[in-house]
Amino acid sequence: MAFEKNVPGSDLKLFTSNSMRAVLDPLGPEFERASGYKLVVSYDPAKRMLLRIAAGESADVAILGSAAIDTLSDQGKIDPDSRRTLARCGVGIAVRSGAPKPDISTVDALKRALLEAKSITYTVEGASGMYFAGLIERLGIADQVKAKARTQPGGLTAELVASGDVEMAVQQIPELLAVRGVDLVGPLPQQVQNISVVAAGLFAWTPERQAAQALLDFLITPAATRVFRAKGFEPA
Repeated sequence: MAFEKNVPGSDLKLFTSNSMRAVLDPLGPEFERASGYKLVVSYDPAKRMLLRIAAGESADVAILGSAAIDTLSDQGKIDPDSRRTLARCGVGIAVRSGAPKPDISTVDALKRALLEAKSITYTVEGASGMYFAGLIERLGIADQVKAKARTQPGGLTAELVASGDVEMAVQQIPELLAVRGVDLVGPLPQQVQNISVVAAGLFAWTPERQAAQALLDFLITPAATRVFRAKGFEPA
């Protein structure tokens, strides 16, 4: 996997969401060794990434939720012919390593666990956090949860659990698994689960099209697929 670079020593720039961090940590260096490119990754929730792109920021490749990729494609910023679905993932709950794991196997059990938790963290701009905010409204426990919640725009919420600052983190499972020092309790019950589809595409104007396409091809190899599955995704 070697290419003639348009600019000697140039980087391959990737915009992606935090859910991909656990996958790219091992796979990014592997791609760099095979291709000779340096992968420069910028992480942000899809909502914030869309705002950054609208303000003029750009990259070579985007890996985001399918709705965000479709929006960028409709705007002419992502080449629609390059669009590819990579994986799916659900929302889960994590606690600090070694802490008792609450029962979240049913909707009623999940509701009890959320009410009994001393503190909870979730994002306000990430897909999982926005979904969770609506879920607690539907469960009728929004006021109680919000009163003890520690929210943040994006990032890895489980870091607050690993540090002991918060008891319970709610986020997409790959984002929870990306943090050391926490244990995954499990996914939300199927009746209230929210599945996110991760898609990718090339920016329409990338000068590194060959290498950018090679990155997408690399991410669907059998070896990469095994990493996706180990990190909480269901590969497409």
